[in-house]
Amino acid sequence: MTSPFVFNIAGLNQFAQRTQTGPSPIRIGPEMIGLAEGEEITVDATLSQLGGGVLVDADIRGRLTGQCVRCLRELHPDLELHVTQVFSGSPDFVTGEEGDEADDLPEIVGDQVDILQAVIDEAVLALPFNPTCENGCDDSETPAPDGVSGEFKAVDPRWGDLEKFL
Repeated sequence: MTSPFVFNIAGLNQFAQRTQTGPSPIRIGPEMIGLAEGEEITVDATLSQLGGGVLVDADIRGRLTGQCVRCLRELHPDLELHVTQVFSGSPDFVTGEEGDEADDLPEIVGDQVDILQAVIDEAVLALPFNPTCENGCDDSETPAPDGVSGEFKAVDPRWGDLEKFL
């Protein structure tokens, strides 16, 4: 199975436009909503040569699967993410201060660049942690957490007289 997030850069001149479609190699996103493993996704990317590195500017489209945190209905909104990632061709492509690992760039492996980690990072930031129905939940058919919707519980007669003090 080839990942739509992996691009071959062999013979890359100044820049190239590439579109790849395929199944997602892993589940991407938070617990309640995400791109399911095997879900069809499309990656439109512009690959640009940067001397000793490569810049990948990509738009990712797919269909999310999840649940509303309020009513637990299935949600299937469209996914649209934008990712920009620089890959280094050598360890000295961009150098920062010694011991500063936060600026380490992913490296070109063979003749390929893999934007999967950049997509995962962007999905965590862009997708809702607590997804809800787009136009609000329709509460009329959703049972209450402690019983059936619309069901009325009678007040215990022993406590009924306390109601007059409210």
